[in-house]
Amino acid sequence: MLLSLRELFDIAVMTFAIGFIFSSTFEQYRRKAVQDYDPLIHARLGFSMQRLWFAAAVVAPAIIFHELGHKLVAMGYGLPATFHAAYSWLALGIVLKLLNFGFIFFVPAFVSFPATVTPLQSSLIAFAGPGVNLVLWLSALALLRYPRMARRIGIRERHLPILALTGRINMFLFIFNMLPLPFFDGAKVFSGLLSLF
Repeated sequence: MLLSLRELFDIAVMTFAIGFIFSSTFEQYRRKAVQDYDPLIHARLGFSMQRLWFAAAVVAPAIIFHELGHKLVAMGYGLPATFHAAYSWLALGIVLKLLNFGFIFFVPAFVSFPATVTPLQSSLIAFAGPGVNLVLWLSALALLRYPRMARRIGIRERHLPILALTGRINMFLFIFNMLPLPFFDGAKVFSGLLSLF
């Protein structure tokens, strides 16, 4: 079984928390994507379930697929790997959102697996997450650059702002996670590769 009930629960909690944390961040994109947008109805500055679900729909998949990349490669090496919502970090993100911080930094989720891996395996498992974000980023760029191809797969004009946002989110996750700083995927990728030589 790819995901246990506990992992599915953690994904649901993380998705809801992400939606809340970023609920007011992507309003301009949501307005462009909603055809029946009425500024008098949507002018509320308070909490909105529509904003929450829109933010969750555009941000959470990038994080979920990132973590599933780690999980699938670890499982490919025969390792038991488990998706976890980072509850402490999510709580920090929620508090920062409630305090109206301009920049919110937190780790929404992680995948755990046994530490008994070779340096090359460690590098490949670490790169799998950002690698998924790289593929999603480049795919979004290709579809934006070639609108005819986007139309062929059912992407309409009003969805292009969402596609652009998806590309930016995955670009940020790829670049940010590949920084060679402690506790980042990039540090594990580069240290694993260096240890091979």
